[in-house]
Amino acid sequence: MIRGKKLVVVMPAYNAARTLLRTHEEVMDQGIVDQVILVDDCSTDDTAALARTLPDTIVHVHERNRGYGGNQKSCYRLALEQGADIVVMIHPDYQYTPLLLPAMASIIANGLYPCALGSRILGGRAMGQGMPAWKYVANRFLTLFSNVLMGAKLSEYHTGYRAFSREVLETLDLEPDSEDFVFDNQMLAQIIWHGFTIAEVTCPAKYFVEASSINFRRSVRYGFGCLATALTFRLARLGLVKSPLFPAAP
Repeated sequence: MIRGKKLVVVMPAYNAARTLLRTHEEVMDQGIVDQVILVDDCSTDDTAALARTLPDTIVHVHERNRGYGGNQKSCYRLALEQGADIVVMIHPDYQYTPLLLPAMASIIANGLYPCALGSRILGGRAMGQGMPAWKYVANRFLTLFSNVLMGAKLSEYHTGYRAFSREVLETLDLEPDSEDFVFDNQMLAQIIWHGFTIAEVTCPAKYFVEASSINFRRSVRYGFGCLATALTFRLARLGLVKSPLFPAAP
Protein backbone atom coordinates (compact mmCIF):
# COMPACT_ATOMS: atom_id res chain seq x y z
CA MET A 1 0.00 0.00 0.00
CA ILE A 2 0.97 3.63 -0.35
CA ARG A 3 -0.42 6.17 2.12
CA GLY A 4 -3.10 3.67 3.09
CA LYS A 5 -4.27 3.17 -0.49
CA LYS A 6 -4.32 -0.21 -2.23
CA LEU A 7 -2.00 -0.22 -5.24
CA VAL A 8 -2.66 -2.69 -8.04
CA VAL A 9 -0.39 -3.04 -11.06
CA VAL A 10 -2.05 -4.32 -14.23
CA MET A 11 -0.16 -5.95 -17.07
CA PRO A 12 -1.83 -6.36 -20.47
CA ALA A 13 0.15 -9.30 -21.83
CA TYR A 14 0.62 -10.99 -25.17
CA ASN A 15 3.55 -13.37 -25.73
CA ALA A 16 5.53 -11.80 -22.89
CA ALA A 17 7.08 -14.95 -21.39
CA ARG A 18 10.67 -13.86 -22.12
CA THR A 19 10.45 -10.60 -20.16
CA LEU A 20 7.68 -11.22 -17.62
CA LEU A 21 9.84 -12.51 -14.76
CA ARG A 22 12.22 -9.56 -14.90
CA THR A 23 9.38 -7.05 -15.05
CA HIS A 24 7.40 -8.68 -12.24
CA GLU A 25 10.45 -8.96 -9.98
CA GLU A 26 11.23 -5.24 -10.28
CA VAL A 27 7.58 -4.33 -9.77
CA MET A 28 7.42 -6.24 -6.49
CA ASP A 29 10.86 -5.00 -5.41
CA GLN A 30 9.40 -1.51 -5.06
CA GLY A 31 7.71 -2.68 -1.86
CA ILE A 32 4.44 -0.78 -2.36
CA VAL A 33 2.47 -3.04 -4.73
CA ASP A 34 -0.36 -5.02 -3.15
CA GLN A 35 -1.30 -7.06 -6.18
CA VAL A 36 -0.47 -7.67 -9.82
CA ILE A 37 -3.18 -8.50 -12.34
CA LEU A 38 -2.00 -9.99 -15.60
CA VAL A 39 -4.46 -10.37 -18.44
CA ASP A 40 -3.20 -12.72 -21.13
CA ASP A 41 -4.70 -11.97 -24.52
CA CYS A 42 -4.64 -15.54 -25.83
CA SER A 43 -0.84 -15.76 -26.10
CA THR A 44 0.81 -18.53 -28.06
CA ASP A 45 3.72 -18.86 -25.64
CA ASP A 46 3.92 -19.72 -21.91
CA THR A 47 2.95 -16.26 -20.60
CA ALA A 48 -0.13 -17.43 -18.66
CA ALA A 49 1.50 -20.55 -17.22
CA LEU A 50 4.52 -18.56 -16.07
CA ALA A 51 2.35 -15.81 -14.59
CA ARG A 52 0.47 -18.36 -12.48
CA THR A 53 3.72 -19.20 -10.67
CA LEU A 54 4.31 -15.61 -9.57
CA PRO A 55 3.41 -14.41 -6.06
CA ASP A 56 0.61 -11.90 -5.42
CA THR A 57 -0.56 -12.23 -9.02
CA ILE A 58 -4.03 -12.78 -10.43
CA VAL A 59 -4.05 -14.23 -13.94
CA HIS A 60 -6.95 -13.83 -16.33
CA VAL A 61 -6.83 -15.41 -19.79
CA HIS A 62 -8.98 -14.32 -22.71
CA GLU A 63 -10.53 -17.19 -24.61
CA ARG A 64 -9.96 -15.26 -27.82
CA ASN A 65 -7.59 -12.46 -28.75
CA ARG A 66 -9.42 -9.21 -27.99
CA GLY A 67 -6.65 -6.79 -28.90
CA TYR A 68 -4.65 -4.31 -26.84
CA GLY A 69 -7.64 -2.15 -25.97
CA GLY A 70 -9.81 -5.12 -25.09
CA ASN A 71 -7.02 -6.38 -22.84
CA GLN A 72 -6.89 -3.09 -20.95
CA LYS A 73 -10.65 -3.07 -20.45
CA SER A 74 -10.32 -6.40 -18.65
CA CYS A 75 -7.34 -5.11 -16.65
CA TYR A 76 -9.17 -2.11 -15.25
CA ARG A 77 -12.40 -4.00 -14.58
CA LEU A 78 -10.54 -6.63 -12.59
CA ALA A 79 -8.51 -4.05 -10.68
CA LEU A 80 -11.65 -2.25 -9.56
CA GLU A 81 -13.22 -5.56 -8.55
CA GLN A 82 -10.17 -6.20 -6.36
CA GLY A 83 -10.71 -2.91 -4.54
CA ALA A 84 -7.80 -0.97 -6.04
CA ASP A 85 -7.47 2.68 -5.03
CA ILE A 86 -4.61 3.28 -7.45
CA VAL A 87 -4.03 1.35 -10.68
CA VAL A 88 -0.78 1.48 -12.61
CA MET A 89 -0.48 -0.09 -16.03
CA ILE A 90 2.95 -1.32 -17.03
CA HIS A 91 3.69 -3.58 -19.98
CA PRO A 92 5.35 -6.89 -19.08
CA ASP A 93 7.80 -6.50 -21.98
CA TYR A 94 10.23 -4.48 -19.79
CA GLN A 95 10.22 -1.48 -22.11
CA TYR A 96 9.22 0.83 -19.24
CA THR A 97 11.11 0.66 -15.96
CA PRO A 98 9.20 -0.42 -12.83
CA LEU A 99 11.58 1.80 -10.85
CA LEU A 100 9.24 4.73 -11.54
CA LEU A 101 6.30 3.03 -9.83
CA PRO A 102 6.78 4.86 -6.49
CA ALA A 103 6.88 8.24 -8.23
CA MET A 104 3.84 7.52 -10.41
CA ALA A 105 1.79 6.10 -7.54
CA SER A 106 2.73 8.79 -5.02
CA ILE A 107 1.43 11.53 -7.31
CA ILE A 108 -2.02 9.98 -7.03
CA ALA A 109 -1.75 8.75 -3.43
CA ASN A 110 -0.94 12.29 -2.25
CA GLY A 111 -3.89 13.74 -4.11
CA LEU A 112 -1.78 15.85 -6.45
CA TYR A 113 -3.24 14.48 -9.70
CA PRO A 114 -5.74 11.72 -10.48
CA CYS A 115 -3.74 10.51 -13.49
CA ALA A 116 -0.01 10.25 -14.20
CA LEU A 117 1.86 9.32 -17.36
CA GLY A 118 5.42 8.17 -17.89
CA SER A 119 6.58 10.35 -20.77
CA ARG A 120 9.38 9.26 -23.08
CA ILE A 121 9.50 12.73 -24.63
CA LEU A 122 9.98 15.01 -21.60
CA GLY A 123 13.60 14.09 -21.00
CA GLY A 124 14.60 14.82 -24.59
CA ARG A 125 16.31 11.44 -24.98
CA ALA A 126 13.69 9.37 -26.80
CA MET A 127 15.66 8.96 -30.04
CA GLY A 128 18.91 8.53 -28.16
CA GLN A 129 17.36 5.62 -26.29
CA GLY A 130 16.32 3.93 -29.52
CA MET A 131 12.97 5.33 -30.60
CA PRO A 132 12.94 5.19 -34.44
CA ALA A 133 13.02 8.60 -36.10
CA TRP A 134 9.73 8.07 -37.94
CA LYS A 135 7.99 7.14 -34.69
CA TYR A 136 9.39 10.19 -32.95
CA VAL A 137 8.21 12.51 -35.71
CA ALA A 138 4.76 10.89 -35.76
CA ASN A 139 4.57 11.09 -31.97
CA ARG A 140 5.34 14.81 -31.97
CA PHE A 141 2.89 15.59 -34.79
CA LEU A 142 0.01 13.60 -33.32
CA THR A 143 0.63 15.08 -29.87
CA LEU A 144 0.61 18.63 -31.23
CA PHE A 145 -2.60 17.95 -33.16
CA SER A 146 -4.27 16.44 -30.11
CA ASN A 147 -3.17 19.25 -27.80
CA VAL A 148 -4.53 21.91 -30.14
CA LEU A 149 -7.91 20.27 -30.65
CA MET A 150 -8.37 19.11 -27.05
CA GLY A 151 -6.90 22.15 -25.32
CA ALA A 152 -4.27 20.18 -23.41
CA LYS A 153 -0.50 20.50 -23.01
CA LEU A 154 0.79 16.93 -22.78
CA SER A 155 4.24 16.00 -24.05
CA GLU A 156 2.87 12.75 -25.49
CA TYR A 157 -0.35 10.75 -25.70
CA HIS A 158 1.24 7.46 -26.73
CA THR A 159 3.03 6.13 -23.68
CA GLY A 160 2.03 2.75 -22.30
CA TYR A 161 3.01 3.65 -18.73
CA ARG A 162 -0.03 5.08 -16.92
CA ALA A 163 -1.39 5.48 -13.41
CA PHE A 164 -5.00 6.20 -12.47
CA SER A 165 -7.03 6.88 -9.37
CA ARG A 166 -10.08 4.76 -8.72
CA GLU A 167 -12.23 7.83 -9.34
CA VAL A 168 -10.94 8.18 -12.89
CA LEU A 169 -11.60 4.54 -13.77
CA GLU A 170 -15.07 4.61 -12.23
CA THR A 171 -15.97 7.78 -14.13
CA LEU A 172 -14.91 6.67 -17.62
CA ASP A 173 -17.13 4.48 -19.79
CA LEU A 174 -14.55 2.40 -21.64
CA GLU A 175 -16.95 0.09 -23.44
CA PRO A 176 -17.37 2.31 -26.55
CA ASP A 177 -13.57 2.60 -26.88
CA SER A 178 -11.66 0.70 -29.53
CA GLU A 179 -10.23 -2.70 -28.69
CA ASP A 180 -7.17 -1.89 -30.82
CA PHE A 181 -4.17 0.31 -30.02
CA VAL A 182 -6.04 3.61 -30.40
CA PHE A 183 -7.74 2.74 -27.10
CA ASP A 184 -4.82 4.46 -25.34
CA ASN A 185 -5.50 7.72 -27.15
CA GLN A 186 -9.25 7.54 -26.67
CA MET A 187 -8.91 6.91 -22.95
CA LEU A 188 -6.72 9.98 -22.46
CA ALA A 189 -9.16 12.05 -24.50
CA GLN A 190 -11.98 10.89 -22.21
CA ILE A 191 -9.95 11.82 -19.13
CA ILE A 192 -9.46 15.33 -20.51
CA TRP A 193 -13.14 15.51 -21.50
CA HIS A 194 -14.21 14.81 -17.92
CA GLY A 195 -11.94 17.54 -16.59
CA PHE A 196 -9.33 15.40 -14.84
CA THR A 197 -5.81 16.80 -14.68
CA ILE A 198 -2.84 14.75 -15.86
CA ALA A 199 0.71 14.71 -14.52
CA GLU A 200 3.75 13.57 -16.50
CA VAL A 201 6.97 12.02 -15.26
CA THR A 202 10.12 11.73 -17.37
CA CYS A 203 10.44 8.06 -18.26
CA PRO A 204 13.34 6.30 -19.98
CA ALA A 205 12.35 3.52 -22.35
CA LYS A 206 14.17 0.54 -23.80
CA TYR A 207 13.91 -0.64 -27.40
CA PHE A 208 14.99 -4.22 -28.03
CA VAL A 209 13.80 -7.34 -29.79
CA GLU A 210 11.53 -8.58 -27.00
CA ALA A 211 9.88 -5.18 -26.45
CA SER A 212 6.44 -5.05 -28.01
CA SER A 213 5.94 -2.77 -30.98
CA ILE A 214 3.45 -2.38 -33.80
CA ASN A 215 4.48 -2.44 -37.45
CA PHE A 216 4.33 0.50 -39.84
CA ARG A 217 0.95 -0.44 -41.30
CA ARG A 218 -0.74 -0.66 -37.90
CA SER A 219 1.05 2.50 -36.80
CA VAL A 220 -0.52 4.37 -39.72
CA ARG A 221 -3.95 3.06 -38.74
CA TYR A 222 -3.27 4.09 -35.16
CA GLY A 223 -2.24 7.56 -36.30
CA PHE A 224 -5.44 8.12 -38.25
CA GLY A 225 -7.38 6.86 -35.24
CA CYS A 226 -5.70 9.48 -33.04
CA LEU A 227 -6.54 12.22 -35.53
CA ALA A 228 -10.16 11.07 -35.61
CA THR A 229 -10.34 11.01 -31.80
CA ALA A 230 -9.06 14.56 -31.45
CA LEU A 231 -11.35 15.84 -34.19
CA THR A 232 -14.38 14.11 -32.66
CA PHE A 233 -13.47 15.59 -29.28
CA ARG A 234 -13.41 19.13 -30.71
CA LEU A 235 -16.67 18.71 -32.64
CA ALA A 236 -18.38 17.23 -29.59
CA ARG A 237 -17.16 20.13 -27.47
CA LEU A 238 -18.69 22.51 -30.01
CA GLY A 239 -21.93 20.54 -29.93
CA LEU A 240 -21.69 19.63 -33.61
CA VAL A 241 -21.56 15.85 -33.16
CA LYS A 242 -22.56 13.28 -30.56
CA SER A 243 -20.17 10.55 -29.54
CA PRO A 244 -20.42 7.78 -26.93
CA LEU A 245 -16.80 8.57 -26.06
CA PHE A 246 -17.68 12.11 -25.06
CA PRO A 247 -21.12 12.21 -23.42
CA ALA A 248 -22.92 15.46 -22.78
CA ALA A 249 -22.79 16.78 -19.24
CA PRO A 250 -25.73 15.55 -17.13
